[in-house]
Amino acid sequence: MRSTSTSCLRLAAILSLMYSLIGWQFATAQKADNIMQKAPPRAEGEGPFPHLILRGVTLIDGTGAPPVGPVDIVIEKNRIAKIVNVGVPGLPLTDKIAGSDQGRPKAQTGDKEIDLTGMYVLPGFINAHVHIGPIHSTGAEYIYKLWLGHGITTIREVWGESGIKWIIDEREKSARSEITAPRIKAYIAFGMDLKGDSNEITQPASADAARKWVDGLADAGADGIKFIGAPPEVFQAALDEAKKRHLGTCAHLSQTFVARANTLDAARWGLNSMEHWYGLPEALFDDRTVQNFPLNYNYANEQDRFGNAGRLWMQAAEPGSPKWNEVRDELVKRDFTIDPTFTIYEASRDLMRARRAEWHEQYTMPDLWKHYTPSRTDHGSYWFYWTTEDEVAWKHNYQRWMEFINDFKNHGGRVTTGEDAGFIYSLYGFGYIRELELLREAGFHPLEVFRSATLNGAHLLGIADQLGTVEVGKLADLVVVPVNPLENISALYGTGAIKLDENNVVSRVGGVRYTIKDGIVYDAPKLLADVRKMVEQAKQKEKFEIKQPGIQ
Repeated sequence: MRSTSTSCLRLAAILSLMYSLIGWQFATAQKADNIMQKAPPRAEGEGPFPHLILRGVTLIDGTGAPPVGPVDIVIEKNRIAKIVNVGVPGLPLTDKIAGSDQGRPKAQTGDKEIDLTGMYVLPGFINAHVHIGPIHSTGAEYIYKLWLGHGITTIREVWGESGIKWIIDEREKSARSEITAPRIKAYIAFGMDLKGDSNEITQPASADAARKWVDGLADAGADGIKFIGAPPEVFQAALDEAKKRHLGTCAHLSQTFVARANTLDAARWGLNSMEHWYGLPEALFDDRTVQNFPLNYNYANEQDRFGNAGRLWMQAAEPGSPKWNEVRDELVKRDFTIDPTFTIYEASRDLMRARRAEWHEQYTMPDLWKHYTPSRTDHGSYWFYWTTEDEVAWKHNYQRWMEFINDFKNHGGRVTTGEDAGFIYSLYGFGYIRELELLREAGFHPLEVFRSATLNGAHLLGIADQLGTVEVGKLADLVVVPVNPLENISALYGTGAIKLDENNVVSRVGGVRYTIKDGIVYDAPKLLADVRKMVEQAKQKEKFEIKQPGIQ
């Protein structure tokens, strides 16, 4: 009989191999010159001010309540101090507060006023699923500015590709507003090296080892853990210890693990949230225990992996069936969160749409475009021979997936918004706005969409007392847009929305006008102009131009 230590080492080796098959190429040690370049010291943004007054804006507060306005919003340094009605829609604003003899808030020396008449303000957006490089991106500044330029003021990093020290250092700099970046919540991949700057992963091979690793992560100051899966006893121990140490937990339950623990199993063990949908259809199986894999399937072949993933939801229980309702209701009862990231798989149902998105020309870095291109070695570049049959299967997959998410929401379940950009033709920031559109497609009212993007994300991250709604006393993280985002979510894209005016002239409207984080006002169009310049310089340096795959 083998010794216990030998068996554990063997299991660790097997788990390491399984991680490599998952397709996350960054789940191996990186040389120092491959670690993501950190953001430079902040050179953008004004404030915070003793008082910042946003004048005459229409408020969408993030709770699901309808818009109200015009209002003046007074911010003292980095907190919302007052929200006051200042007029009647359709009539000129006056110096008197509506329904009162009091005058409107007045600015003093050192204060700043911004006239936002006709514009809309929302809570800062929370992007609950991101990766900050490093494999095929070109520096954190590029990514951060794309996020802030689209109104994203908080992100949840769900891996820590450049190592735990790297991401925690960036998190603290952002918290001090020393860099131009959203505030960061750091969820680290289960088993990542906690000692050095590498992102090497050695998943704990026993329950005791799992608890020890979780304790080390908590001591290092991380906010949570990202799981791909683990043997049940290891997974349960890690989740139990994470709860004791007040760490958040999320999981992308890989097909290499999900046969041993699906989403409902993990939720029962204490998992807080699931990413994408892996493990959820498996929890809904009522006539099988594993996915109907083709007998020549190979998980390491990404076209096998993603092609068959698009045929999974139609193997689950029917909507409204006892099994469907049972799983839905238990997840709701357990206060579970689903972060679907519809956007990251959309190329699977319409490859040409994602590949030819208009923002790629000006906003996608050369290295990122190269990564998107069909490849047998790059994760998410699985376009070996993507067929009409694959796309049609994925369209049906989306229909059933969206139906569950909407039903889950309608029965009290929490749904958040994340983009998972940097893969599969999805670009940072732009992918997030597309996620909002896809929630709308799933059946969410626009007010529910923006609640998912704000308050629900804040609840997931345990910061709803500080962020997620526009309320007096909360931190001043806000998004200002020049058009009504409820009428047209696509107007939030950095490229704006196409509009034909009464003179038959085509123009672009919308785009985020200001992103405010901790009371600091960022000019969103300027941030996006910086990104365009970075991309143009990179293209010139490499003599690079975007070409469609296989076309010379």
